[in-house]
Amino acid sequence: MAIDDYKLAGTCRCGRTAIEATAAPIMTSACHCRGCQRMSASAYSLTAMFPSEAFRVSAGTPVRGGIKGAQLEHNFCPDCMTWMFTRIVGMDDFVNVRPTMFDDPALSRPFIETMTAEKLPWAETPAKHSYAGFPPVEDYGRLMAEFAAER
Repeated sequence: MAIDDYKLAGTCRCGRTAIEATAAPIMTSACHCRGCQRMSASAYSLTAMFPSEAFRVSAGTPVRGGIKGAQLEHNFCPDCMTWMFTRIVGMDDFVNVRPTMFDDPALSRPFIETMTAEKLPWAETPAKHSYAGFPPVEDYGRLMAEFAAER
């Protein structure tokens, strides 16, 4: 598939809020932090990171939910309250999308896992790289290049 032809589409659980991505993700991950455990009602949350300019809401108007602090903007469908994506304030280059929202769940496999210091003892992922917290800033370039090479 040519990069110009790249397009993913998806919806929330009820289908009233729809999203699209028009570029490949820059990385996928699983976050084991307690906040993600609580928001996802699971052992971890899954993320596919997309360039901001390649992501859009194509139907509906998401509402902010979850933690409503100064750093994170968690976006939910206002009807079914599905957690769909997160923007990190001050990091405008990418958006963290819940990959299970897409019609094709192929992006659900995490390449890295973060916040493993808080992971549930039985929780396992197939992630290639694991971090007790978040990767050091200097690791991101290498990780993104490795992820892209494996796609």
